[in-house]
Amino acid sequence: MTESGTIMWRGRSGREYKYYSVYKIGAELDAAPGNYIFAEESGPDNFLPIYIGQTSDLSERFENHDAMPCIKCNRATHIHVHRSNGGEKARLAEVSDLIGRWLTPCNRTR
Repeated sequence: MTESGTIMWRGRSGREYKYYSVYKIGAELDAAPGNYIFAEESGPDNFLPIYIGQTSDLSERFENHDAMPCIKCNRATHIHVHRSNGGEKARLAEVSDLIGRWLTPCNRTR
Protein backbone atom coordinates (compact mmCIF):
# COMPACT_ATOMS: atom_id res chain seq x y z
CA MET A 1 0.00 0.00 0.00
CA THR A 2 1.67 3.18 -1.16
CA GLU A 3 0.28 6.42 0.16
CA SER A 4 1.33 10.01 0.22
CA GLY A 5 0.39 13.23 1.92
CA THR A 6 -2.81 14.59 3.30
CA ILE A 7 -5.41 16.88 1.79
CA MET A 8 -8.17 18.97 3.29
CA TRP A 9 -11.56 18.93 1.57
CA ARG A 10 -14.07 21.65 2.54
CA GLY A 11 -17.79 20.90 2.53
CA ARG A 12 -20.70 23.21 1.75
CA SER A 13 -21.07 23.87 5.49
CA GLY A 14 -17.52 25.24 5.63
CA ARG A 15 -16.33 22.26 7.66
CA GLU A 16 -13.00 20.82 6.58
CA TYR A 17 -12.36 17.09 6.39
CA LYS A 18 -8.81 15.81 6.55
CA TYR A 19 -8.08 12.94 4.19
CA TYR A 20 -4.93 11.39 5.58
CA SER A 21 -4.03 9.16 2.67
CA VAL A 22 -3.84 9.73 -1.05
CA TYR A 23 -3.36 6.61 -3.18
CA LYS A 24 -3.02 5.89 -6.87
CA ILE A 25 -6.14 4.13 -8.13
CA GLY A 26 -5.74 0.39 -7.79
CA ALA A 27 -3.90 0.45 -4.46
CA GLU A 28 -5.04 -2.02 -1.85
CA LEU A 29 -6.58 -0.29 1.15
CA ASP A 30 -6.80 -1.41 4.78
CA ALA A 31 -10.02 -2.92 6.11
CA ALA A 32 -11.61 -0.01 7.95
CA PRO A 33 -14.78 2.06 7.67
CA GLY A 34 -14.38 5.43 6.02
CA ASN A 35 -15.05 7.96 3.34
CA TYR A 36 -13.29 8.17 0.01
CA ILE A 37 -12.94 10.57 -2.87
CA PHE A 38 -11.96 9.54 -6.37
CA ALA A 39 -10.11 12.53 -7.82
CA GLU A 40 -8.15 13.65 -10.85
CA GLU A 41 -4.75 15.18 -10.22
CA SER A 42 -4.95 18.38 -12.24
CA GLY A 43 -1.51 19.60 -11.14
CA PRO A 44 1.06 18.87 -8.44
CA ASP A 45 -0.93 18.36 -5.21
CA ASN A 46 -4.02 19.83 -6.86
CA PHE A 47 -7.04 17.55 -7.21
CA LEU A 48 -10.54 17.76 -8.66
CA PRO A 49 -13.08 15.44 -7.02
CA ILE A 50 -14.86 13.04 -9.37
CA TYR A 51 -16.86 10.85 -6.96
CA ILE A 52 -17.37 10.99 -3.18
CA GLY A 53 -18.55 7.97 -1.21
CA GLN A 54 -18.44 6.01 2.02
CA THR A 55 -18.10 2.37 3.00
CA SER A 56 -17.96 0.12 6.02
CA ASP A 57 -14.85 -1.55 4.54
CA LEU A 58 -12.29 0.37 2.49
CA SER A 59 -10.53 -2.87 1.53
CA GLU A 60 -13.43 -3.95 -0.68
CA ARG A 61 -12.46 -3.77 -4.32
CA PHE A 62 -13.85 -0.80 -6.27
CA GLU A 63 -13.67 -2.38 -9.74
CA ASN A 64 -17.31 -3.46 -9.52
CA HIS A 65 -18.58 -0.16 -8.09
CA ASP A 66 -21.56 1.01 -10.15
CA ALA A 67 -20.00 4.48 -10.60
CA MET A 68 -16.67 3.10 -11.88
CA PRO A 69 -17.44 3.66 -15.61
CA CYS A 70 -18.12 7.33 -14.86
CA ILE A 71 -15.07 7.58 -12.57
CA LYS A 72 -12.83 6.19 -15.33
CA CYS A 73 -14.46 8.34 -18.02
CA ASN A 74 -13.71 11.44 -15.92
CA ARG A 75 -10.03 10.42 -15.62
CA ALA A 76 -9.76 9.91 -11.87
CA THR A 77 -6.13 9.18 -10.97
CA HIS A 78 -6.21 8.92 -7.16
CA ILE A 79 -8.38 7.85 -4.26
CA HIS A 80 -8.33 9.93 -1.09
CA VAL A 81 -9.20 8.14 2.15
CA HIS A 82 -10.59 9.35 5.47
CA ARG A 83 -10.94 6.48 7.94
CA SER A 84 -13.94 7.00 10.20
CA ASN A 85 -15.29 4.98 13.11
CA GLY A 86 -18.19 7.42 13.66
CA GLY A 87 -20.75 5.13 12.03
CA GLU A 88 -22.63 5.18 8.76
CA LYS A 89 -24.74 8.22 9.68
CA ALA A 90 -21.60 10.34 10.21
CA ARG A 91 -20.03 9.05 6.99
CA LEU A 92 -23.18 9.83 4.98
CA ALA A 93 -23.37 13.34 6.48
CA GLU A 94 -19.77 13.96 5.36
CA VAL A 95 -20.54 12.71 1.85
CA SER A 96 -23.59 14.96 1.64
CA ASP A 97 -21.66 18.01 2.88
CA LEU A 98 -18.83 17.45 0.39
CA ILE A 99 -21.12 16.76 -2.57
CA GLY A 100 -23.06 19.90 -1.69
CA ARG A 101 -19.96 21.97 -2.35
CA TRP A 102 -18.18 20.10 -5.11
CA LEU A 103 -21.03 18.83 -7.32
CA THR A 104 -18.92 15.91 -8.49
CA PRO A 105 -19.81 14.62 -11.96
CA CYS A 106 -20.19 10.97 -10.97
CA ASN A 107 -22.37 11.61 -7.93
CA ARG A 108 -24.78 13.69 -10.05
CA THR A 109 -25.31 10.93 -12.62
CA ARG A 110 -26.53 8.43 -10.03
